[in-house]
Amino acid sequence: MTQPFTVDFNPVAFHIGPVQVHWYGLMYLLGFLGAGLLGERRRRRGRLPVSRDALSDLAFYAMLGIIVGGRVWYMLFYYAGGPHWIWTDPLALFKVWDGGMSFHGGLLGVLAAAWWWSRRHRLHFFDTMDFVAPLVPLGLGLGRLGNFINGELWGKPGSVPWAMIFPNAKPEDVQLAHDQPALAQQLAQFGGIPRHPSQLYEMALEGVVMFAVLWLVSLKPRPRYLISGLFALMYGCFRFGVEFVRVPDPQLGYLAWGWLTMGQVQSLPLIVVGLVLVALSRRAPTLALAAH
Repeated sequence: MTQPFTVDFNPVAFHIGPVQVHWYGLMYLLGFLGAGLLGERRRRRGRLPVSRDALSDLAFYAMLGIIVGGRVWYMLFYYAGGPHWIWTDPLALFKVWDGGMSFHGGLLGVLAAAWWWSRRHRLHFFDTMDFVAPLVPLGLGLGRLGNFINGELWGKPGSVPWAMIFPNAKPEDVQLAHDQPALAQQLAQFGGIPRHPSQLYEMALEGVVMFAVLWLVSLKPRPRYLISGLFALMYGCFRFGVEFVRVPDPQLGYLAWGWLTMGQVQSLPLIVVGLVLVALSRRAPTLALAAH
């Protein structure tokens, strides 16, 4: 094996005075901006019968839903030590540098925001979600690119030609090398154990593939539930599959059978919901284009 690529980027993109602007934060910003621009384009084409200001409100509430839902869900299901922080250290919820956010919680936050907004504007909830779904993969893909730049959420050791060295995984590499001579040889030769770049797998599947499929399918008006169903089904399947080559969160490890992860458990309901929504779409009405 030739020298693998080493993922050793500076997580800080630039400075504004004493303020550090991180690549990960920029990815979130670009995701929101991209979704906003494409959402306005879809609105102008009559895909949702609301004003520009109303759509801006939806974007704002969805952003809050992502942040609040994603953080709370992470703290409930992924935080080291379990939910004891609720009564021992409730301020830990706001320490966003300690841990992170969960996609599944962010999704629930968006669903709650879209439900409330849809009721205010007297729209069917799934007409709103069918409008929003093609916009979400932009943020998903850019977020995974941010994970890659940060050198976090790396994959398992692999022998594929594109396997990469993650310096932040060095303690884990040393532990693995202690028990496996082949990995010890790689550690000595390359300074780290080559691993699957699982962040790039997720960027390609959850970002590029999902965006392409959902955008192309939604170019023409489709029956209610179809776009939302495809989103849930594809994300659930892609996330479940990538988890096989991604290292689980160290504070959780595997939940069962030496391979089942929390990400897989939480993705199974999405697969079921996706199948149900796609089935419902076969007899559902299609939202007519709004006149402008």
